[in-house]
Amino acid sequence: MWTLLLFVACKSAPTPTDTDPSDTDTVDDAAIVAALLDGTGTASEVLGQVAWSGGWPVQSEAGYVFLIDGPGPWSLVGDFNDWVAAPMDCSAGYCAIEVAIAGDPAGMKYKFTDGVEYIEDPTARSYGYDEFGAVSYVRPPTATWRLDRWPAATDGTVGPRTLRVYVPAGAGPWNVLYAHDGQNLFDPDAIWGGWHLQDALVGNDALVVGIDNTAARFDDYTHVPDQLDSLGPDPLGGEGDAYAAFVHTTVRPHIEATYGSTGVDGQLGSSLGGLIALHVAHRYPGEYDFAASLSGTLGWGRFGDLGDAMETRWLASDPGGVVWLSSGGGPGPDGACLDPDGDGFPEDDPDSSDNYCETRQMADALAAAGRTWDSDLFHWHAPDQPHNEAAWAAIVDMPIGIFAGLDP
Repeated sequence: MWTLLLFVACKSAPTPTDTDPSDTDTVDDAAIVAALLDGTGTASEVLGQVAWSGGWPVQSEAGYVFLIDGPGPWSLVGDFNDWVAAPMDCSAGYCAIEVAIAGDPAGMKYKFTDGVEYIEDPTARSYGYDEFGAVSYVRPPTATWRLDRWPAATDGTVGPRTLRVYVPAGAGPWNVLYAHDGQNLFDPDAIWGGWHLQDALVGNDALVVGIDNTAARFDDYTHVPDQLDSLGPDPLGGEGDAYAAFVHTTVRPHIEATYGSTGVDGQLGSSLGGLIALHVAHRYPGEYDFAASLSGTLGWGRFGDLGDAMETRWLASDPGGVVWLSSGGGPGPDGACLDPDGDGFPEDDPDSSDNYCETRQMADALAAAGRTWDSDLFHWHAPDQPHNEAAWAAIVDMPIGIFAGLDP
C-alpha cells in the first residue's frame, strides 16, 4: 500500500537557515518529517533541513518517504515500481508518499511526474544523468559515479548556493578539486551544453566539488574592484576574499568531513571562475596543490587601472602547487600581443580574444620567475576557440588528468 508514514519526534531539528557546511551535526530526519506531518513547520523548511542531514528520500522502518513541495498533483515513478505512477498525497499543500522497496536500493532511479512532465527530485541527495536527462537515486550507486547535492550552502557572508559533488565509483578518499560555476559543470542542458565534466573524469578518479555561482558572480569572483566600459562607469566586484574564505574555511571542512581527501586539493574555473581559482590558491598558499584557469579573466584589476592583476600577485608571492593556464582565441593578425596603455599588461589589446594575451603573458612570466614547463607550469592554446562552455569541455580532460595524477 502507498501510505504516509508518521514518525515520533525524538530530537530537535536545526533552524531552516542552518545550511552552513561547517556545521556537520546531523539531525533525526524521522523527527523532522513527523513534525511536518503534525503541522509544525513548512515543507520548504523540512526539505532544506533533511537535505543537510541524511538527505532525501528519508528511510523509514517500512521503506522510504519521498516529498516534494507544492500542491501537485504529483506521482512517484521509479525502478522499484516499474515506472508505474503512484499518486502522492497532496492534501497538505505538499506531496508525500511512503514506498516499500524490495532489494538493495543503491542505484535505484526515480522521478516525480504530473502525468506530462517527468522531473528529477530537486532535493534528492544523489542524482545523475542518463539518456532521459537528470534522474534521482533512492540511495547512491556503488558501481558508477554520482552527484551529491548540498543546497543553499552559505557562511552568512556570501549568498547561499548549491554544492554539486561528483563522487567516483568505489571507495575514497580521492584527490579533491574545487570547481567554480558549478551549475555548468555536469548538466548537459547547461549553457552551451555545459562542461560534461563527468566525461573528462572517466579514468581520472577525483572528487569534484562544483560550487554554483549566484547573481553576485562579479563580486564573488574578483579579487579587487575594477571598471569595464561595457558595464558602465562605476567600479564593480572585489569581494573575492570573502568568497575564498567561504570555499576554504566553510566548504572544504564540510567536504573533508563527509568524503575525506588524500591531501591533494585543487582549484578549477573558467573566465572569472578561472580568476577566482587562482585567487583562492594564492590567498591560501601551500594549501592547494593545483590551480587551473581556463580562459581566465586575468586582466581584471587593470581594465580601469584600479588594482593588481593576478599575475602581479603570483609573481610577488608564488603560493606553490601546479598551475594550468589555457585559452582559445589568439593575438591580433600580426601575431603579437600589444599594450596600448603601456601599463605592462595586454588587457587593452583590441585584437586579443578569449583572454589569450593575458594568459600567455602570465604563463611566460611564471616560467621566467622559476617555474618549470610541464612540471609545475602548463600552458595550452586552442587557436580561435571561443569563450564558452563547449570550448572548455573540449580541453578540460587535460588539466583533470594532471590533477587526478598528482600523488599525495
